Amino acid sequence: MKFENSLSFAKSLDAQDELRSYRQHFHIPKHQKKDCIYFCGNSLGLQPKNTEEFIRKELEDWRTFGVEAHFEARKPWFPYHEFLRDDLAKLVGAKPKEVVAMNSLTLNLHLMLVSFYRPSGKRRKIIMEYSPFPSDRYALASHLKWHGFDPKKDLIELKPDNGSYHVSTEKIISCIQTHKNELALVMMGAVNYYTGQYFELEKISKAAHEAGAIAGFDLAHAAGNKEMFLHKWGVDFAVWCSYKYLNAGPGSVAAAFVHEKHLNDKNLFRFAGWWGNDPKTRFTMPDDFIPVASADAWQLSNAPVLSMAALCASMKYFSETGMKILQKKSTLMTAYLEYTIRHVFDAVQLNQIYQIITPSDPKQRGCQLSVIVSKNGKKVFESLCDQGVMADWRSPDVIRMAPVPLYNSFEDIYRFGQALQKALKQHVQ
Repeated sequence: MKFENSLSFAKSLDAQDELRSYRQHFHIPKHQKKDCIYFCGNSLGLQPKNTEEFIRKELEDWRTFGVEAHFEARKPWFPYHEFLRDDLAKLVGAKPKEVVAMNSLTLNLHLMLVSFYRPSGKRRKIIMEYSPFPSDRYALASHLKWHGFDPKKDLIELKPDNGSYHVSTEKIISCIQTHKNELALVMMGAVNYYTGQYFELEKISKAAHEAGAIAGFDLAHAAGNKEMFLHKWGVDFAVWCSYKYLNAGPGSVAAAFVHEKHLNDKNLFRFAGWWGNDPKTRFTMPDDFIPVASADAWQLSNAPVLSMAALCASMKYFSETGMKILQKKSTLMTAYLEYTIRHVFDAVQLNQIYQIITPSDPKQRGCQLSVIVSKNGKKVFESLCDQGVMADWRSPDVIRMAPVPLYNSFEDIYRFGQALQKALKQHVQ
């Protein structure tokens, strides 16, 4: 498609958008009584307007039934996590028994590492992505230390290609092959939080398995952003949060995926909790842990119902739309945002001070673009904020923006371009 930097063109794209009605289902923050340009869905998704109703119903049932709400509530609390199972499975391309909503993201990562990082002899190294989200690095390093190993020697961080911020699939596979005799685990963020690069999970999983290693992924920036097929791709495990693209609210319940090939392995070591026990015997309080043959076996405690209610509210819209159509719009929006950014910097003749560090190939990115502004970048960002743009600043010089297909519009992108041009004229020219 040939883009134009005009309000009429942006509005024409919105008029053709089959998802345009979903914007009205979200609360958009205001700036000077007008809708903000909200490009922070990769940090915290906006609140769906139905969230209050979903949570209110659980509060009413708590008030009405007390503890009996576990079985008498309109959505009984005892199996509450099961209300999310089918939608979460469709979201990541899994079988329902392979997914479970539980805990928080990093806790789920620790639980997966307990089960799937099982070093033996020389096979103890872990490969991780270049510059991962710090919590992932901390978790991986802590498990290496727990086993008596040195993260400086046994935690291998992939390096970007020369002159790039990206790590090619070929380089990842080459690194796996180089360390295949010592490799226990490949654990990467599916989308790098900083650059926005999306990795080829299927090829990476295949290479890890051929090397005799496990393949796991952090989907924090991928779930609800990219269409995935975890079961088909043979991914061993994955974890993700729900407060970014899934719009379930700050610190809301996370989720995990475990491939079915592992679900009947009762010898697979795990940290156990009573809610991972077979529900048929859970309330008989047995002395021995009897894991249910699903991802539920990794649950530690009963469901955080109020948090899960918020996720149910948002998942309603993912169920209605599906990831294929969301990704189609996302691809177009991100391309239009990239065009707009390049057009603005060219218009003000400042091409030399910026660099888009997110891949241009739509297959290698989701809806996030990360842009280096090398001169007065923080002042440019603050000017955007003053104009009602909510984006994300990462020191020393990166602005991250994520136009989300459920609630952002093409007009948002055009208006952002106007704000960016004004900011550059104020602080860089």
